[in-house]
Amino acid sequence: MQTTTLTITGMRDEHCLRLVTNAIQDLPGIGYLEISLDTGAATIEHGAFVSAADIYQAIEDAGFGAR
Repeated sequence: MQTTTLTITGMRDEHCLRLVTNAIQDLPGIGYLEISLDTGAATIEHGAFVSAADIYQAIEDAGFGAR
């Protein structure tokens, strides 16, 4: 498993958090996932066939930013 850490921007409430969480979990091979609503910090464990770019794209497709 690989670990990607990033900051998600644009989340305002629990609904936003659920949207981002679901978008990431829909990717294949996602293991551990932790996102802080307060800071936007995210830690994602994933298989080698999911790249950091795939995760960033899923977040952007859900309507949020990532850096």
